[in-house]
Amino acid sequence: MDYYKEVEGKRVHDHRFGKNTMSTLARCIWVPCPVIIGAGPSGLAVAACLKERGIPSLILEKANCIASLWKLKTYDRLRLHLPKQFCELPFMPFPANFPTYPTKTQFVAYLESYKNSFGLDPVFNKTVVSAEFDDQCGFWRIKTLGLKQEETEYVSQWLIVATGENADEVVPRIDGMDDFGGPILHTSSYKSGLLFRGKDVLVVGCGNSGMEVSLDLCNSKARPSLVVRNSVHVLPQEMLGKSTFGLSMWLLKWFPVRLVDRFLLLVSRFMFGDTEKFGLHRPEFGPLELKNRSGKTPVLDVGTLAKIKSGNIKVCLGIKRITLRAVEFVDGKKENFDAIILATGYKSNVPQWLKVINTMRLLYKDHILC
Repeated sequence: MDYYKEVEGKRVHDHRFGKNTMSTLARCIWVPCPVIIGAGPSGLAVAACLKERGIPSLILEKANCIASLWKLKTYDRLRLHLPKQFCELPFMPFPANFPTYPTKTQFVAYLESYKNSFGLDPVFNKTVVSAEFDDQCGFWRIKTLGLKQEETEYVSQWLIVATGENADEVVPRIDGMDDFGGPILHTSSYKSGLLFRGKDVLVVGCGNSGMEVSLDLCNSKARPSLVVRNSVHVLPQEMLGKSTFGLSMWLLKWFPVRLVDRFLLLVSRFMFGDTEKFGLHRPEFGPLELKNRSGKTPVLDVGTLAKIKSGNIKVCLGIKRITLRAVEFVDGKKENFDAIILATGYKSNVPQWLKVINTMRLLYKDHILC
């Protein structure tokens, strides 16, 4: 803490702030370097890049560890969906003995090694409740709460937001949820299908997580059903001996998005057949164009589609309502279930605490980096 200027229980009066610009707080810390919010892969990478250029930083993390989403909120069988060369952080490749698609454990170990190699020391258990640019003094005021609800305010000229798009779980309210009488959990709490062996489980959501959780349940001798409410692109994880992602990036260097999309869909149909026969309707736009338009990522299949084709995973339409140990679907069908797993994704929590009146002006002035 010697590097930072700390003032406890008194008003800050400093030429850098202006006269009496800050009120009395339990704890206020002046940070003469960038403040990075989030100790996930992005936050660690930014801190390492700054350090390589001789610029220190302060990382604030709400959890008690780095990469909290990976460590605390992911299922056991998770692997990187993209080849490791597309996921490595700056200045440090993955170990050569890691597989093409590293496991969750391997990826977390890589991030820990990355943190240690660059001597990064995040401040844990600091939840940011507000970050506001003070026009009067020209600095960011970042207010946090600790484990015991103690308040700390960090003041810095630079703010870097590295919390990602997956900070908070999206939990939809479905009619009758309180009447189900069985477990309803988000995938952030799901670890293994072994807990559901022999049970009828409904997975709500057909993104990459929903597809993979359904496969994990099936492999664990559960009986999963998958709710597919909207259209979805399912692509093979690899095609023509290359990763689909890597092949797409290479093709985009030479061809327009729509032509690459046509190629991806043609190869996918050759490998999978017509997915609409199994209740998986493709969107109007191609997978890359849809990603550009809406941010919706295509599903990279890791074996789920074969289980759907064989009937081991049942595809259902949208949910109309939930009743006691049963679900009624929009097509009028009603089926019994022992558990419901919500693979409904995550959302950013930045709008809740970032108080920016004129974002473009602040971006132009280089006070904030997202």
